Amino acid sequence: MKISLGYQIPSFTYPGGPEAIFGTVVAQARAAESSGFDTVLLMDHFYQLDAHGAADEPMLECYTALGALATATSSIRLSSLVTGNTYRNPALLAKTVTTLDVVSDGRAILGVGAGWFQLEHDDLGFEFGTFSDRFARLEEALQIIVPMLAGERPTFDGTWYRVREAINEPRLAERIPVMLGGSGEKKTFRLAARFADHLNILCPVGDITRKLGVLAQRCEEVGRDPRTLTTSFLISAVPVDGRTDVAEVRAGLTPYMQEFAVIGTPEQIAEHAAEKVLPQGVSGLVVNLPFSGHEPGSVEAVGKALAPLVSA
Repeated sequence: MKISLGYQIPSFTYPGGPEAIFGTVVAQARAAESSGFDTVLLMDHFYQLDAHGAADEPMLECYTALGALATATSSIRLSSLVTGNTYRNPALLAKTVTTLDVVSDGRAILGVGAGWFQLEHDDLGFEFGTFSDRFARLEEALQIIVPMLAGERPTFDGTWYRVREAINEPRLAERIPVMLGGSGEKKTFRLAARFADHLNILCPVGDITRKLGVLAQRCEEVGRDPRTLTTSFLISAVPVDGRTDVAEVRAGLTPYMQEFAVIGTPEQIAEHAAEKVLPQGVSGLVVNLPFSGHEPGSVEAVGKALAPLVSA
C-alpha cells in the first residue's frame, strides 16, 4: 500500500456555519479525487488543534464523516491521519474500519497512532496515562487489530485489552492496509516496522533523511526489508498568488504554522516538495491546506501542481 499524494482536511471552520460544513468537505474530497490525489484523510480529533485554531472550533467525528464521504466519492481512498488508539477499543476500531472498507467498496486504510492530545482526554473522559502507557496500549491494540483486518480470529489477553476468537465479518479485502503516523524513532518506528504497511512522517524537512535511516534500522532489527514499508511526508501548505507578501502571511500564522508551513504559489509549493522533500527518499506526500482548502479551486490548483511529482 502506497499513498502517493494524500489530501488531509484538518479544519472544518468554513463560511456558512454548521449547515455548510459537510457540503464543503464533500466538495474538497471530490476536488481532490479529480485533481491527482489518491487518498483523502481526516484528523481523528474532537477539538481543534492549537496549530489551526481554537479548541471550540468545529470538528467532525472522523469515522462518521469518512463513511459519508464513501458515498460521495468513487475512487479516492479514505483514511484518518491518524486514529487515536486511546479513543476506541481495538476490536471496535477493526470493525469500524472494515465497515468503512465495505461501504467504500474497498477504499479504506487504517491510520492509527498512540494518541497525544491531553485536553481532549481530560475533558471527554478518555484515559490519557503516561507516554509509555499509550505506546504499550497501541502495541497491544495492533496485535488485535491487524489480525482482525486480515480475517483472522485472534485471542489476546494483555494488560490493557483482551479478546477471544474475535470475529470481523463481512470483509471485502484480504487485508486492509495499516498506516502509522508519527516521528518517534524508538517506539513509533519500531511498531511501524512490525505492523504497518505505510508510515506517515511528521518532522522538520531537514530531518527526513536521518529519520528514514533510523526507520530502515528498525526494519532490519525485526528482519523486515525496509523497501516493503512505504513512507509519506506531511506538508502544511498555504497557497497564495505571486503578488502576496509571504512574510506578512507567515507573521499572521500560529507559532507552529510559522515554523512548518510552506507558503507560496501552487507551483512554488510543488518546487519545495520536488527539491527538498522527495529527493530524501519518501515515496509520497500528504498535503493539507488548513486555511484555504474550502476555497473553490484551491485543492485543484495544488493537486495539479503536485501530482506530476508522484505519478511517475
